[in-house]
Amino acid sequence: MSGVVEKRLAELGVVVPKAVAPAANYVPFRRSGNTVYVSGQIPKCEDGTLLTGKLGANYSLEEGQKAAKQCALNIVGQVKEACEGDLDRVQAVVQVQAFVNCTDDFTQHPQVVNGASDFLVAVFGSEVGAHSRFAVGCSSLPLGVAVEVGAVVELRPAQ
Repeated sequence: MSGVVEKRLAELGVVVPKAVAPAANYVPFRRSGNTVYVSGQIPKCEDGTLLTGKLGANYSLEEGQKAAKQCALNIVGQVKEACEGDLDRVQAVVQVQAFVNCTDDFTQHPQVVNGASDFLVAVFGSEVGAHSRFAVGCSSLPLGVAVEVGAVVELRPAQ
């Protein structure tokens, strides 16, 4: 498809990855009416590598932002699957939920998660991509990844 969002992605030089299957007993997203609940996405790159580290210890703010952006890219992949490939059906990115793997004294969670938020606004535009969110620090995340991000997205009905 070559809609508005796909053109924006091309301008950004971004290729949306194929939606990744979950690693445990859950679904990668759940649709309820026009709302899509995307399970937490980890920063898994297309080549299978994981962006691992702990903010405040062995991972910089910039690396954390890159990991959050990768999570957001993976969210877009799940949403693309949920809307049968037509990302122009996204009416609103309602909420982003983010967890940051960090030391007890790390306090820049919002700046890390800006990597995801800024990317979603760049992809969908501010009217659709601006969202509510939370950014929480935690002592560990699955597979040692630096960030995990989930989302709630509202879709327009299929035409």
